[in-house]
Amino acid sequence: MRYVKYAILALLALVLLTLALANRAPVTLRLLPTDMAGFLGLEYAIELPLFLVILGGVLLGLTIGFVWEWLREYRHRAEARRARREAEALEARLGKAGRGRKSEGDDVLAILEEDDARRLEGPPATR
Repeated sequence: MRYVKYAILALLALVLLTLALANRAPVTLRLLPTDMAGFLGLEYAIELPLFLVILGGVLLGLTIGFVWEWLREYRHRAEARRARREAEALEARLGKAGRGRKSEGDDVLAILEEDDARRLEGPPATR
């Protein structure tokens, strides 16, 4: 499988090299259209080989897509973080309940017995 991966990467490198050699003519990239740039006084332009413009556009598009997806999945990551904290709290509570009982038995029963004991004590005293 590793050789297949290397073969695909070599083929991709060959395609990119061919693209670069076929499109090395310089092109001018302007910040604004010529008439608008003259009116606003912002005549920024740069000359680059065409293959750099093509590859730069692909990389920019991939970066925007990755950032967009990362922001879109924030809700799922937050829910997973909340569930993990809740699971850790329940495990800690289960461990505390297991240490507090004297006989070996069911952990769920120990938690229920602890809740019953709290209910029998009544509400906490107000100051």
